[in-house]
Amino acid sequence: MSSAHSHVPVHNQRYLDTKKSTWVSVWLNLVLTILQIVVGYFGRSQALIADGLHSLSDLISDFMVLFANRKSQHAADAIHPYGHARIETATTFLLGVMLVGIGLALLWGAGVKLQDPSAIQAVHVATLYIAVFTLICKEALYRYLLAIGKRLNSQMLIANAWHSRSDAASSLVVVLGIGGNLLGFHYLDLVAALLVGLMIVHMGWKMAFQALSELIDTALDADAVQQIRATIEATPGVRGLHELRTRKMGDSGLVDAHILVDPRISVSEGHHIAERARQRVLEQHAVADVLVHIDPEDDDQAIPSAHLPNRTELIARLEHALQEALPTPERIVLHYLEGRVEAELYLPDSFWNQAEQVARLQQALQQFLSGDKIFSAIRLHKVTHYLGA
Repeated sequence: MSSAHSHVPVHNQRYLDTKKSTWVSVWLNLVLTILQIVVGYFGRSQALIADGLHSLSDLISDFMVLFANRKSQHAADAIHPYGHARIETATTFLLGVMLVGIGLALLWGAGVKLQDPSAIQAVHVATLYIAVFTLICKEALYRYLLAIGKRLNSQMLIANAWHSRSDAASSLVVVLGIGGNLLGFHYLDLVAALLVGLMIVHMGWKMAFQALSELIDTALDADAVQQIRATIEATPGVRGLHELRTRKMGDSGLVDAHILVDPRISVSEGHHIAERARQRVLEQHAVADVLVHIDPEDDDQAIPSAHLPNRTELIARLEHALQEALPTPERIVLHYLEGRVEAELYLPDSFWNQAEQVARLQQALQQFLSGDKIFSAIRLHKVTHYLGA
């Protein structure tokens, strides 16, 4: 069955759905903010005013979500080669910090008034009606935003949904506080304001901490890492895996991995194995990019071959030691393994037809290897011509 959005690209549909749901939140929070602050002020309810300021923070956060949603859709560029997904994370952090500030301000205001008996007074019954109406609206908004956030796998939208759930919880506290005030326990309205402040601080701290964890490259959760490990290790040609590192970026992740392959295969075959491992992870897991490094041996604890000379120096070393005994090879393959070098020399057909030359080279190689600390083995091969396109 086709849908109305069947021809809309996934990233564009994500942007449109996030934009639509956030505008719903914007209009609802705008109405609630005005109702709560106006009725709370004239109805003498500190708790309802506190909840109104909470709704105002939601309104501000909604505009921040709209901004981040638009900016995070921009493609990667020279300055941001990994894309702009972490704009969502930075926005979530700012939302958290803002909530902590608002919560602390509410705590201070309610605490000061609790110490002044003249500030404790009865509230108007209209404040209770608005508090109940707010509670119903906030719970409905939470369920709406959470459903869309989970469908889109949007950390920012889910955070905004839980923000609305915290509002619903604070509105429940406000209902109870105002109700207690109307029953004669006048101080309960201020107590409710204190509790709302505490809830706002708690939610803000939690959001900011989670976003900060991502900004400092915290790894994906253990289950996700284990699943990625299993996917890479199951790739044909992969003999082992070490230095698997992950980090979150927006709603996905980045992966770095070192894989072990047969040390004597060609560079192109090793690259092919790495690409297959990369594609398998991209297809099976929620990651944005995968970098796979090929290793011929496990260098997790140490790099045994890092001190060895480069190719040019090694060939010069061989030519100097063997001199006339070594004909010009058609190809030389070097293997850096276990802190030493193995060499494979592919010699022309004309060389193998001269038994004396072959014997002289083999003798020279034996003498050279007996005293050399870099080369562990040198193998001679006859060039075999093959048919190819």
